[in-house]
Amino acid sequence: MSLAFYRSVNNAAVLCFCLLLYSCENKMSDIKQLSDHRTSVEQGINIDSYFSQAGKMKARLTAPLMKRFQTDSPYVEFPKHLHVQFYNDSTVVESQLFANYGKYRENERKVFLKDSVRVFNNKGDTMYCRELWWDQQKEKFYSDKPVRIHRPGGIVDYGDGGIEASQNFDAWTLFSARGPFKMPADAGLQ
Repeated sequence: MSLAFYRSVNNAAVLCFCLLLYSCENKMSDIKQLSDHRTSVEQGINIDSYFSQAGKMKARLTAPLMKRFQTDSPYVEFPKHLHVQFYNDSTVVESQLFANYGKYRENERKVFLKDSVRVFNNKGDTMYCRELWWDQQKEKFYSDKPVRIHRPGGIVDYGDGGIEASQNFDAWTLFSARGPFKMPADAGLQ
């Protein structure tokens, strides 16, 4: 066989290889479309949901709109507003929560609340804040944002550094607190 034959076979092989490489090229938009995760969204209107634990009703949530997002970390949004009533073991409402927005992180069992958040109990104590977390497992509220608590008798307490409170809102700890404080008579101050 001649040298010209080997050169033409070699040139044909190089040409085929180049065409193969060119034909395997993908557009960036095609790659991005394949790598984008699709998120499915379920939507519910006029939600009325009950939460129970160990066979006992613990809370009732109502909201005009709920959106559930199926992602790697699924979550539920309440974009319009939500209201939660918390019950004791005798199914008596102990405390209530209102917020204009809520986001429930399913894997963590925590709810992030924001925009005009209010929590109040049967004793007449009411907490106001811009942002609040509700940990369902620990049955606690907490925030590192400023809070204001109105108590009966016109007493107002402030927690400039946030709050940690029980879910039934019968006990709380304010951080960087200010306001009128009553000291017990046996506090030992002179």
